Amino acid sequence: MGTVKRIMGIDPGLAHTGFGVIDFCAGKIKLVSYGVIETSAQDSHEIRLLSIYNRLEAVVKEFAPDEAELETLYFSRNSSSALAVAEAKGVATLCLAKLGIPVFMYTPNQIKNTVTGSASSDKDVVGRYVQILLNLNEVPHPDHAADALAGAITHAHNYSHL
Repeated sequence: MGTVKRIMGIDPGLAHTGFGVIDFCAGKIKLVSYGVIETSAQDSHEIRLLSIYNRLEAVVKEFAPDEAELETLYFSRNSSSALAVAEAKGVATLCLAKLGIPVFMYTPNQIKNTVTGSASSDKDVVGRYVQILLNLNEVPHPDHAADALAGAITHAHNYSHL
């Protein structure tokens, strides 16, 4: 039996930051945990970012990943939401760096292609494939958690080729 590598995927967002943790060993992946960190629009912007940091730090300390995956940013038509995602990603990156967790980044198309075999798959298809690959009874919800797990799976797949 080989060494177990614990991988955390993070799908950053200001309102919802998804996380997924898997174990990878000898080409096999196993679910450890997943969830979503939510912040309230009623809170100030800086308090929401601080909340993401604090709660993500607690999750990282609880599950002690060896490595983490973050999706690269892509620009959409809504620049204000893209900026909020970028800030949440910065907070996640800072948290991981502070805790000494190496971060690897993949594009949305790399993640979709690795998990489903098609870079044009939508969120529902990605979620169903995550369910299949992790042998789960249901699709992980919400989709932010499924996206984070898809990122962790992508890193495990790429790790096996390193």
